[in-house]
Amino acid sequence: MSGNQKFVLTFFTLILFSVHSFACTTFIISGKYTADGKPVLFKNRDTKELNNSLVYFEDGKYDYIGVVNGDKNWKNKVWGGYNSAGFAIMNSAAYNNNIGDTTSFQDQEGIVMKLALQNCETLEDFENLLNSLPKPWGVDANFGVIDAYGGAAYYETGNYDFKKYDANDPQVAPNGIIVRTNHSLRGDLTKGFGYCRFNTASQTLNKAASENKITSQFLLNNISRNLTHSLTQTDLRDRIPLQKSVPEYRFFLDYIPRISTSSAMLVVGARDKDDIDNAMMWTILGFPLTSVAVPCWITGGADLPKIVSQGADLKAPICNAALKLKEECFPRTYDHGTNYINLAALINQQNDGIMQLLLFLENEIFNKANELLLGKGHKNLNMSNVQDFYDWIDLYLTESYSRIFGIDLSEI
Repeated sequence: MSGNQKFVLTFFTLILFSVHSFACTTFIISGKYTADGKPVLFKNRDTKELNNSLVYFEDGKYDYIGVVNGDKNWKNKVWGGYNSAGFAIMNSAAYNNNIGDTTSFQDQEGIVMKLALQNCETLEDFENLLNSLPKPWGVDANFGVIDAYGGAAYYETGNYDFKKYDANDPQVAPNGIIVRTNHSLRGDLTKGFGYCRFNTASQTLNKAASENKITSQFLLNNISRNLTHSLTQTDLRDRIPLQKSVPEYRFFLDYIPRISTSSAMLVVGARDKDDIDNAMMWTILGFPLTSVAVPCWITGGADLPKIVSQGADLKAPICNAALKLKEECFPRTYDHGTNYINLAALINQQNDGIMQLLLFLENEIFNKANELLLGKGHKNLNMSNVQDFYDWIDLYLTESYSRIFGIDLSEI
């Protein structure tokens, strides 16, 4: 490849990620509106940092599990997680809280979330943390927060102030659900982004609430892997390709999953302060359409499953595998080829698409996790049985990926 060709490729790569980056889709659900009384916090993360992993941190007042980037600054920023006090936080970039503000200090969201996980137990603690930080804060974000005391709220936050939206307020959230993508509702709505994804997520969640379908498995399958488009009123699942060997391309913009989606996380919080040990986090590392959900509990201690943990190369095996499988979905890397997904590689009438095969594995993971949570009883969840589960999931997915995809998770 010539020097000019390399420059052109790099230039268009930068353009691609400047358009797609930081386009997260998020929501929270109050525990008052879930069947088990537990609040829920969700983030479908979009970023140019496609290598994500999980880290168990012990560097604050509270221990916490967080999603981090696979770069040298991973210790300094966290992009969502929960802590040993039952407090959880995530964010979406807003783009319309600081209109007209020329402040150059910015991109501090990951630092703020790390501070929150280190130090906060309640929503009030988070508010106090924000107010204690020197201004400008360097953020333009919607921070979603839940705690173990019934709290669930968004904070639309700019450089100098924030506005709280309480999921327990029926005037704000009739179903206890609040969705945020890449605009704050208090700002100029012509300046933000993510309106299609906002509507898609809102419609899916409200329908699920009316049908009593709010479960972790449903939310991960139907939000992070949602293939409907609220503007065009189309669903990519309506016309499934015949077979994997014959590529069929579909235009792929403004869906909740995007080519820039690097992970998805779903925190199932504590019902109350006596239930904190049972709080948990499901994480899909890599492209959600080519990866599987893995659960983690702070109760299980610092040794997380190896497949989601950061390795010496700052990458997680399951994320590496997801990015490798993702290449089959976007084989056209020139021109505007990355705007088109090879749907046949994901789903087809022969049921051997990547997502179809992975969902079969994921279903078994949910079955085993439910056995741990329900079969042994909530009060018996402890480090020993969680670590046994981690050993099982590492072995199960390592063997399954080798058998089905020819991918060695121990070496990738």
